[in-house]
Amino acid sequence: MADTYVSPLSTRYASPYMLHLFSQTYRIETWRRLWVSLARAEHALGLPVSKEQVDELAAHISDIDFDVAAAREKEVRHDVMAHVYAYGKAAPGAAGIIHLGATSCYVTDNADLVIYREGLRYLRGELLKVIRNLSKFAEEYKAVPMLGYTHYQPAQLVTVGKRASLWLQDFYADLEEIDFVIGTMKFLGCRGTTGTEASFVDLFDGDTAKIDEMNRMIASDFGFEKCFDVSGQTYPRKFDSRILNCLSSVAQSCYRMAGDIRLLQHDRQIEEPFEKNQIGSSAMAYKRNPMRSERICSLSRYLMADALNAPMTASTQWLERTLDDSANRRISMPEGFLCADAILRLAQNVTDGLKVNHKIIERAVTEYLPFIATENLMMEAVKRGGNRQTLHEIIRSCSMEAVEKMKNGEECDLLSRLAKKSEFGMTEAEMRQLLTPSLYIGRCPEQVTAFVEKIRSLIADLEDGNAEINL
Repeated sequence: MADTYVSPLSTRYASPYMLHLFSQTYRIETWRRLWVSLARAEHALGLPVSKEQVDELAAHISDIDFDVAAAREKEVRHDVMAHVYAYGKAAPGAAGIIHLGATSCYVTDNADLVIYREGLRYLRGELLKVIRNLSKFAEEYKAVPMLGYTHYQPAQLVTVGKRASLWLQDFYADLEEIDFVIGTMKFLGCRGTTGTEASFVDLFDGDTAKIDEMNRMIASDFGFEKCFDVSGQTYPRKFDSRILNCLSSVAQSCYRMAGDIRLLQHDRQIEEPFEKNQIGSSAMAYKRNPMRSERICSLSRYLMADALNAPMTASTQWLERTLDDSANRRISMPEGFLCADAILRLAQNVTDGLKVNHKIIERAVTEYLPFIATENLMMEAVKRGGNRQTLHEIIRSCSMEAVEKMKNGEECDLLSRLAKKSEFGMTEAEMRQLLTPSLYIGRCPEQVTAFVEKIRSLIADLEDGNAEINL
């Protein structure tokens, strides 16, 4: 196969579970299960389908001859009819009743809904593992002060755990969105060529109650409580938009976290896992590149772009349907799931092995703490009789002078500058007593604890373990 293109999503990134879920074997087996369910319902409701035919179909769900189907499709140019033919060859006694009253979208669309729901359920579990890892990390480091940034410029202090809680909150929002999408999924059922169910009106001699019962029976076989209220030939393609938007949301959260880790690793404050024999660069042997986080960002960009396919498809469904959705969906929907799977596997790996370099973090805090403490220093000086506006201007001018010295590689001398100003009425030693980092982290530990406690029940019964990445 080295001379044939193979998607990296298959060879490098996605899990065996997701690869199987979107395999042709799983898809066509699902088609056959749908044909069995249709035949079973038709038999139960009095159509000329025998129990023996239903049983024969059920006995041949897995023995798929793809070569026979491929040869037939080349001849008739229709994938569903090719597999009806192949199924009939495997179950000849039932060949004449396969697909009775149905149109192609009965198997293609309902199978897609089954596969997408299973894919979302699996991704939900993978997302929960990331949430579990970040919850542990945030709780462990909730009180460790570190420099905060706004506009990627030094700002007030936060804590290591508080910063992780921002990532965690994004993932929790993604979990809520996935749960909503799963909870609102509906089945297409067997609705006919334009969604009118006309073929079944004829088959059931106008008994529409039997049509409704048939759809309820089939939907129930696949664990769906409801069918779409109305449809054309396909289920509403807006639902694909909802699904891919959901996966895009996961990608956005992963990108945000991985991007932050890359920035922090540049300063060596926090680092992603780096294995003993890992090579960072083929030329620069000293390099320690954040390749996992970079890969998360790279794949996330792809998934966010891939999600644009669904709204374009949904907006161009002419009247009861058009086939220009087909080729696009064959690529965009599976690759969306495979890509989300790959991203979450990487996110698990990274969040399970984050390294916190305390001394580097302390050095950054110490360097900027005099600036951060200036508001407290100003308040203390006011208590001693100083004028707030005058003190503010002194702090501003002294800070600019101290920063200029720092830009020349010299130590920060802000406190000594302020101590020389009689308006402050404080010695440098008195000022340094206010340079305790824990005084400047606000409610960070409390905020982290409260949020982790809020989501604790979601991960309480989660089994240990994270996805392994091989490359």
